[in-house]
Amino acid sequence: MTESTMTLSAAGHPLPKRWLAVIATIWIGQAVSMITSYAAGYAVVWYITETTGSALMLSAAAICAYLPQGLLSPFGGVIADKHNRKTVMIIADLSVGVVSLGLGIAILLGQVSFALLMILVIVRSVGQAFHGPAMMAAMPLLVPEKHLLRINTLDQLLMSVASIGAPAFGIFLYTTIGFHSVMFLDFAGALVAVAGLALAKIPTVIDKAAENQHVLANLRDGWRALAANRGLVILIAGVTVGMVAFAPLGAIFPLMTFDHFGGDGYAASIVEAAFGVGMVAGSVVLMAWGGGKRLALLIGVAALIVGATTMACGFLTPTMFWAFVALCAVMAVACAWFNGPLITLVQRNVPEEKTGRALGLCMAAMGLASPVGIALGGMLAESIGVAPFFVVDGAICLALGAVVYLPKSVRALDRAPRVANGNKIEPEAVQPE
Repeated sequence: MTESTMTLSAAGHPLPKRWLAVIATIWIGQAVSMITSYAAGYAVVWYITETTGSALMLSAAAICAYLPQGLLSPFGGVIADKHNRKTVMIIADLSVGVVSLGLGIAILLGQVSFALLMILVIVRSVGQAFHGPAMMAAMPLLVPEKHLLRINTLDQLLMSVASIGAPAFGIFLYTTIGFHSVMFLDFAGALVAVAGLALAKIPTVIDKAAENQHVLANLRDGWRALAANRGLVILIAGVTVGMVAFAPLGAIFPLMTFDHFGGDGYAASIVEAAFGVGMVAGSVVLMAWGGGKRLALLIGVAALIVGATTMACGFLTPTMFWAFVALCAVMAVACAWFNGPLITLVQRNVPEEKTGRALGLCMAAMGLASPVGIALGGMLAESIGVAPFFVVDGAICLALGAVVYLPKSVRALDRAPRVANGNKIEPEAVQPE
């Protein structure tokens, strides 16, 4: 096969004929691990609920789940750029699995405690801080340019599917064969993920200039790689602000159902299911469509849709519950159009040897946005009421959607050549399959 006819990766490297089999091997393992992890995570939440009934304990667990990933993702990006990304992902998956195995044994011996559960939650969050940047930085090396957004969206699709089915699966196992069985299953899922990674051939790209640098110098290089593109920084900042605004809604959905519409637990579960189905639908649409050429514009449009639907929810009367369900589903479809396009734009505009650090910084910004937003949004909703909060929250998202695409540097992201193999490559230079 000549260079002019061979399939190139999004990073500009030759791909093997069986590149799709490599991706399938990796993602089948990741899908199994994701389902078992969600099941185990929900089992932990249910155990805390059942044994303590404490909102404070549940809040502490949520903080332990979010905060380590937000704080450590930049360092995960450094590791991804300095070491073999496949090895980093295997160690991260295996570490979480071993802790789940240990916790399962402790539960079986009757030694379970809140502290042990928090160790699992923290290790899982730390593992994701190192696994996430390595996985996202590896994808441009494994798939053609035209499929990059689809693969980036696959992660979100799998998470959405897992978030719908895995909690019920986890509770089923928890109530039928015991809490320990869910932890053992999580360990088995981690082994499947490790096997998928071990069988796949993943190219190694290491930034030689960063090998002997101090970690802070590495982080500075990652920031410089992002900051070199002003439009990318503006877009990341806009999405982060949007996440701060939107994050509280996850906690406030049940209150809206109970307080405003007078619904019960069944009604609340319908809202959650509608949102989950909307996320799945949005991810499927994006994967089938491919996102088009204007990904920055797509992010702005998604913010407008989220803002309009959120704001409309706040104006509904107490008799319009089913309209609320429908609006939540539409809102979720648009929510699925943020992460994949943003990750793809970072991958396209940052040199491959610095992608891990750039993505690590992005993950940190978005990871910290959720707990900050939940804290600020909770206080605001308490003071002005739940329905008015939806109006205010929607107005913020609408404003972001209206202005985020106005700067020329952001619009230029939809016209700029991608960065591949150290050079800027025009889209037409990518050979067809």
